[in-house]
Amino acid sequence: MPHIHIVYFSRKRLKAPAPIGSYDSEDVTFLLKDLSHVSLEQRTEDREAAMQNGGHYSESLPLEYQPTDEYIRLFELTLKDSAARIARAVGTVSEMIIKKHGFDVVLASLARGGTPIGVLIKRYVKQMYGVDLPHYSLSIIRGKGIDENALLYINQEHPAKAVQFVDGWTGKGAIRKVLIAACERMNEKYGIQLNDELAVLADPGHCAGTYGTREDFLIASACLNSTVSGLISRTVLREDLIGQDDFHGAKYYKEWESSDLSRVFVDNISAYFDQTAVEAKEEAFQMQANPDQMEVTWQGMRDIARIQSEFGITDVNLVKPGVGETTRVLLRRVPWKILVDRLDNPNLKHILLLAQERGVPVEEFPDMTYSCCGIIKALKGEAE
Repeated sequence: MPHIHIVYFSRKRLKAPAPIGSYDSEDVTFLLKDLSHVSLEQRTEDREAAMQNGGHYSESLPLEYQPTDEYIRLFELTLKDSAARIARAVGTVSEMIIKKHGFDVVLASLARGGTPIGVLIKRYVKQMYGVDLPHYSLSIIRGKGIDENALLYINQEHPAKAVQFVDGWTGKGAIRKVLIAACERMNEKYGIQLNDELAVLADPGHCAGTYGTREDFLIASACLNSTVSGLISRTVLREDLIGQDDFHGAKYYKEWESSDLSRVFVDNISAYFDQTAVEAKEEAFQMQANPDQMEVTWQGMRDIARIQSEFGITDVNLVKPGVGETTRVLLRRVPWKILVDRLDNPNLKHILLLAQERGVPVEEFPDMTYSCCGIIKALKGEAE
């Protein structure tokens, strides 16, 4: 991809965002409007019914899953087991970003799953190279697009820098497609040129060209919700709450500070950067030397088509592939069933635990790109 700089666009200045979230201010700046005072949560079943009857997921918030002691122990064990592996993948994707842009780049992580990964990339670059990259977290919403005011603010503050979008992992590639369309719109509407390439820690869907790994393994941050993402809710976009010059909104769950693991997660992984950096640099070098490895094939979508056909699912949005998305289905949607590549897959212990807790059937479905796939219950009759 060419190295694309932002073109400065003159318009009224946007105000800096008020601080929000539990990360250190040097780790990330959230470009979000604080909606902590607004009651937005709905019961999962009510929210699911609203979404499947024309409502949009960004208009309300799910009741956040409060993990059991057993689940927290599983998070801690997963983090312990995978911290070095995640650190290496963070190093690899960071090195790929540096090879592409040098250090003249702003990190723009997609709230909220991308936020911990953006924090880790920023920390890696600072630890390894002594360079402090700007890092913002902003909202992108399937069906509605990216927060244009957030991108205008980044352009206002860093007019000559490239922007690297960051997310945690890929599933079907829906967010990548939203990002491609959003970047085209920013160019047409404001004359701001953005590179729509997405950098992710894990790319099992084969829809990102900049990644740390394509293995579908559990990234511990997918186990939890706000308590591993700076105590920030999912993002909200509703006309009665978000004005013309506002950023998209989110809630800051300060009341859960005692159970916040956001810094624990990034601190544990950052501690492994020194010992995994040589391997990460070698992986990035090998990937750059073999461009075929970085090809975007959208391979995951072929698996989704097979699942849709086999289970008679008409709405592709009910199929959530990959460990991260399956976790989220179990935490905040109404699951119909979980498909796994094999029942003894060591990456799926927490999936099986959550499915057992919620009484959701688990079926083997071999030969997927993904380790697992969550299927949401169709409340209007599909896939019944």
